[in-house]
Amino acid sequence: MKEDGMKESFIIQVRGLFAYYGRNQVLKNINLNIEENKITAIIGPSGCGKTTLIRCFNRLFEMAPDSSSSGSILYKDNDIALHDPIDLRREIGMVFQRANPFPTMHIYNNVLAGYHLNGRHLKKSDADRIVEETLKKAALWDEVRDKLFQSSQRLSGGQQQRLCIARTIAVCPKVILLDEPCAALDPISTYRIEELMLTLKKDYTIVIVTHNMQQAARVSDYTAFLMLGNLIEFGLTNQIFTSPKNKRTEEYITGRFG
Repeated sequence: MKEDGMKESFIIQVRGLFAYYGRNQVLKNINLNIEENKITAIIGPSGCGKTTLIRCFNRLFEMAPDSSSSGSILYKDNDIALHDPIDLRREIGMVFQRANPFPTMHIYNNVLAGYHLNGRHLKKSDADRIVEETLKKAALWDEVRDKLFQSSQRLSGGQQQRLCIARTIAVCPKVILLDEPCAALDPISTYRIEELMLTLKKDYTIVIVTHNMQQAARVSDYTAFLMLGNLIEFGLTNQIFTSPKNKRTEEYITGRFG
């Protein structure tokens, strides 16, 4: 969708994806391309399959009881089914709706949790550098630089969510999946997360699930609208919000349902 004949660089390609929980079909023949170093918003009413879709990207979906899927998802042109799930999740990190820093770890070790959990031992100088660089990227360093060995639970909700983003990017992923990251946050914290996303897309590809139409319009380059497990429309965000091609998309973004 680039102009002047430039070709997109797709980091994730979804081809004919169907997903089920038991007999309940939650995704129906999804075909979607995620462009590198862009923000893609996934919107749609509750229960339409948004979270299931992004959980398929890093194989978290298959950990759910009685889950099954068909079709394919390519990451860097390779089928994710051929990737080791743990290695894949280092490359495609995820931040959840509610901030979930590890409560028994202080801020410093929360940032490094990905290394500890995978048995990767760092020299103190390397650990210090990673913590500082990562917290700066997450726009949190100036607020916590003198509190690194305090409990993460003493941070505000917005700070905890930025800490979770820091924990995700510390292991150098290529893609960050954000599942309603601002749903539990106040407007100021939401604004900071949105600013952070716009900064991070220089280095990362971001996919965000959001119920907030204004947020999708503000931060995303592309928007996908799902309803009842179907991909109704996908395109440039400006086009989706100003001249949607499908009547159901128009009805949803104008608040007539959902």
